[in-house]
Amino acid sequence: MLERAQAENVKFVRLQFTDILGVVKNVAIPVEALERALTGQIMFDGSSIEGFVRVEESDVYLVPDPDTFQVFPWQSRSDGATARLMCDIANPDGSPYPGCPRSALKRILAEAERLGYQVMVGPEPEFFLFDQDDKGMATTRTTDQAGYFDLSAVDLSEEARQEMVVQLERMGLQIDSTHHEVAPGQHEIDLHYDDALKTADNIATFRFVVRTVARMYKFHATFMPKPLYGVNGSGLHLHQSLYRQGVNVFDDAKGVKGLSKTALRYIAGLMHHAEAYTAVTNPLVNSYKRLVPGYEAPVYVAWSAGIRSPMVRVPSARGPATRIELRSPDPSCNPYLALALTIKAGLDGIQKKMEAPPAVTRNIYRMSADERLALGVKNLPESLGTALDRLEEDSVMMDALGPHIAERYIEAKRIEWDVYRQQVHEWEIDQYLTVY
Repeated sequence: MLERAQAENVKFVRLQFTDILGVVKNVAIPVEALERALTGQIMFDGSSIEGFVRVEESDVYLVPDPDTFQVFPWQSRSDGATARLMCDIANPDGSPYPGCPRSALKRILAEAERLGYQVMVGPEPEFFLFDQDDKGMATTRTTDQAGYFDLSAVDLSEEARQEMVVQLERMGLQIDSTHHEVAPGQHEIDLHYDDALKTADNIATFRFVVRTVARMYKFHATFMPKPLYGVNGSGLHLHQSLYRQGVNVFDDAKGVKGLSKTALRYIAGLMHHAEAYTAVTNPLVNSYKRLVPGYEAPVYVAWSAGIRSPMVRVPSARGPATRIELRSPDPSCNPYLALALTIKAGLDGIQKKMEAPPAVTRNIYRMSADERLALGVKNLPESLGTALDRLEEDSVMMDALGPHIAERYIEAKRIEWDVYRQQVHEWEIDQYLTVY
């Protein structure tokens, strides 16, 4: 790595990590300090990072993952390039820091490995591109009026999206496809499936690169789930599968819908813990304005082999491509914690031999409340406050987060929810001021 850094004229290295809310942070070092960084000698004060340490125990260390070394391809190499490394956080004694989201995911993946599984995940992140104003500030003016799969004649931001793909590939990400989404200004770039840890790193990298390229085109990219009223919100569909010794264990030609018992129990676990992990996979007050009927986002805890209204869908591909698609998460989530909890939920279903209910074969949106009740179909939480309640009640999901992350995450999100509840919004003024 030191030789590569020298060959590519790297002058600075950004040591990147996420706080518990999923915001990417970094400590920049000159390349001369790279060797020290690789041996875990770079320390920083964690007391100001959301969900990290208290003031009296502020010292934590960055432990870079050498496999994540990438040089930013959009910068000129002649004047000196900048590279990045994704990092775990460690205590001064070298033990994993309990507030590190990446370490939390690694702990769950180690559990999967003890059960004999490798977890593979393919994400489908969506986002909006908005115009900037003349001061470079973000607006909510969409960059186009295009729709689903529209071509460049009406998609004014297609060039920017294509450049995002180019730069993502140069950063080592493999892209499966890209297209305009349903809403004006909305886009999707699908990442190839990979090991769950690498996928979480890729999602964090994806958001950083997309925002960077958008600014080059004087656009603002946002992963806010529902930035516009009356149109679809942005999701982060997660395609998940388990492998054992290179064989997809979700596949069984003789099973229900071509699925193995392992797959059905994994689905059952996802459904059983759905209300709890929604507090992490859909972490914003705004997330719950996407999870409403009528805009394609899943609202109901159910599964289907084809219909898109349930929370879990099983795409038609079988054999090595057999997988489940979890459709409820949104792209504002912390990818490490979202994957840690959803994978743990699925593994819990396997370990406890949970039984998945029959697959839904009708559009749930067109069912009456009584019909949904008869089928045992529950709703996902309708607010962040409710989702946090469900999370605190679920000991398996709380254990997956670990006491440190669980306590600080819930504390931060309770504050967010309480501040929102105390605000008086413009809709309330318009609706009530002159009537009551």
